[in-house]
Amino acid sequence: MNYRHAFHAGNFADLVKHAALLRLLDRLLADGSPLTVVDTHAGAGRYDLTDEEQARSREAEAGVARLMSGANLPPGLAELAQRVRENNPGGAVRTYDGSPALVLGRLRPQDAFVACELRPDDHARLARLLGARGEARQADGYAAVIEIARKTRGRLLVLVDPPFERADDYVRIVETAAAVRKAKPDATLLIWTPLKDLETLDSFVRRLEEAGQGALINETRLRRLTDPMKLNGCVLAAIGAPEGFAGHLQTISDWVARTLGEPGGTAKTWLAGGDA
Repeated sequence: MNYRHAFHAGNFADLVKHAALLRLLDRLLADGSPLTVVDTHAGAGRYDLTDEEQARSREAEAGVARLMSGANLPPGLAELAQRVRENNPGGAVRTYDGSPALVLGRLRPQDAFVACELRPDDHARLARLLGARGEARQADGYAAVIEIARKTRGRLLVLVDPPFERADDYVRIVETAAAVRKAKPDATLLIWTPLKDLETLDSFVRRLEEAGQGALINETRLRRLTDPMKLNGCVLAAIGAPEGFAGHLQTISDWVARTLGEPGGTAKTWLAGGDA
């Protein structure tokens, strides 16, 4: 598997992930206290949808392009669509913000942002995007966020969205989540994974439960899980999320599954492993 951000920018899974991220940021920023955000696998942060690699995938055509023609969008997706309009004043969607750009658009002077990216080319783009408003680290995000959690005194939000190039990504996600919550019990994590087959999803949820990590699990299926070679949907796991966040996740994934999915597409949210 390889879910490098640039190739899939603006697809259906980005809509779910980024709409949820915007809603989560709004909730965590509401009390006025300082917030530190860490993106463990940040990518370049902003993407040119006319780029040859992106144009070849055509995933944005079935994702953000359809979002922009949607009506009565639910909160989160409506905010995302507004951001896309602001970045594309001519109407055609040529630029799409990844999570680092979306985070930058929300943070206040008292907040902090650390974005990790190992690829030299993407890290260079990320550093230019962040400038002095955040820290772009060319580092292993799994290790970096644990050290940051130990030092953070205010609120902490961690976005975990690896490209799944490594066979141990699912294991490292759970190990990292457990270590972050041990270092900072009130940390909030938003974790994204692809959905290809039920066996992989069930194994991931079991690992979270065995590690003592209660999570809201949100599953967006575009189609029945009959072909494990396809990206059939996506999963978000929210740990330490604010009260009522399950409703936001369900509303977002309902719209995506219903509007962008095939017959048989579904969306559901449930609590795994006790308190999330």
